[in-house]
Amino acid sequence: MCRSLVAQSPEPAAGVLYLVGTPIGNLGDLSPRARQVLAGADRIACEDTRRSGLLLHQLGLRQRDPEADGAPRAARLVSFHQHNQSSRIPELLAALTAGEAVAVISDAGLPGISDPGEALVAAARAAGHPVICVPGPSAVTTALVSSGLPTGRFCFEGFLPAKASQRRARLQELAGEERTLVFFEAPHRLLELLADLLAELGDRPLQVARELTKRHEEQVGPTVSAVLEHFRATPPQGECTLVLGGAPAVSAAPSWDSAQLRAELEALVASGLSSKDAARELAARSGHSKRELYALLHAPVQPSGG
Repeated sequence: MCRSLVAQSPEPAAGVLYLVGTPIGNLGDLSPRARQVLAGADRIACEDTRRSGLLLHQLGLRQRDPEADGAPRAARLVSFHQHNQSSRIPELLAALTAGEAVAVISDAGLPGISDPGEALVAAARAAGHPVICVPGPSAVTTALVSSGLPTGRFCFEGFLPAKASQRRARLQELAGEERTLVFFEAPHRLLELLADLLAELGDRPLQVARELTKRHEEQVGPTVSAVLEHFRATPPQGECTLVLGGAPAVSAAPSWDSAQLRAELEALVASGLSSKDAARELAARSGHSKRELYALLHAPVQPSGG
């Protein structure tokens, strides 16, 4: 097998869209390459110009007025978020066509993960512009690899719906997912999400990470119920990343028939469990859906023929 090393062009290059990973907490995590691209870009698209302006200032990349007489060329910060992306994307594509080097950053981490960067990349690719990612920190993988949960296969779900009914419906869809699950959540909705996880998916292994890479980094576990108890006593602050254990593996073809399932459900209810809890417990053991079992428990008993 023959390999050849291709010399890299100086960066940032004209007409290229760069996705630049920025620190999620610790400024020391910014790579030299990311610093070089941000220092040389003609335009930097960011979620919040004030927050990103402060970041660039802290990194020693001061923003100067590029239109001032005699001022050296400096990147222009432009806002790019979910509320203005439809109008901003054509503007950024035009800048690329004009030969500008355009960098995209998020408030923290790798752009394109749960932010409008995804739509811009798709549009740039469709228009034939080169897209290059300058890798950097990501809360997803940072929380995952430090959680102690399986990392070989995982599923990233981002932010679940804020509306309770929609969130619970999505969790029910994920109930059988055997891969490790990763979620983002805002602090004011964390307790609601934890309660829904316990009700819909059971008391699974869980690690909640907050303030990652910062001085007061915190990781709370080891189960949904333990985390819920902790944050009920200590209200969470800062966005959280949740790493949840996947569903236990079940046989592809459960051997239970309807009569056995109903008998087991009735026994569980007789032992003191609610119908909902009985359905959830048997779902974990039998491989049948919780909704199906709940319906079976409340279905009229069919008379036997003879």
